[in-house]
Amino acid sequence: MEGWYIDPGYFNFHLFTMSIFVFVLLRFSYIYYWTGRPFGQSSTRCSLKTLIVLGSGGHTAEMLNLLVVLDMDKFGPRIYVAAETDNMSLEKAGVFENKLMADREKNYSKNSEHPKFMKIYRSREVGQSYVTSIGTTLIAAAHALWIIFKVQPQVVICNVPGTCFPLCLCAYFLKFVGLRWCSIFYVESIARVRRLSLSGMLVYKLHLADQFFVQWPQLYKEYPSAKYVGRLM
Repeated sequence: MEGWYIDPGYFNFHLFTMSIFVFVLLRFSYIYYWTGRPFGQSSTRCSLKTLIVLGSGGHTAEMLNLLVVLDMDKFGPRIYVAAETDNMSLEKAGVFENKLMADREKNYSKNSEHPKFMKIYRSREVGQSYVTSIGTTLIAAAHALWIIFKVQPQVVICNVPGTCFPLCLCAYFLKFVGLRWCSIFYVESIARVRRLSLSGMLVYKLHLADQFFVQWPQLYKEYPSAKYVGRLM
């Protein structure tokens, strides 16, 4: 009967591996079910720490136009993040926040915390090949993980810039390990009429966003899990 002997250590190892697999599967199922669903009204009674991802070119302008319609008393403190080589986006965000502070009665609570501005390693430079961007994306992901653990946002708002994908991925990881339930809102650029951007495609295919918005009906037909809200800007 020696051929039927099962090493207890071998059995315990496979039992442990199977338990980890089942736990991960159940955790992903739980997060997938609750992604995009409200947990209750308690979160709406207080301000939510919000991470806002900015991008070079017109992406920052689009994002700031989106922020104008938000109730800033509900989204704060606000932390703005831009690529380290982007010298203009954080400056524009600072001007935007100064305008809010100058109009406290309408848009800015006297008890609001001052916004913070951070830079992140860029995952992909303009014109950089997709092959070489793999390595830079991994570096950006490590930096993004540090930022996410440092900030621990409750809300992430982003649109197209490549810096948003590693941040969304790390925010999802934060949610998975149970450190902070972070709601991710992704708005595809108005310039994207028929196809998603690379960042949008990754966020959409991996189901990272709680709400994924597109601004053209052509995109909604191609990606029905998204939400078509018309042109926001």
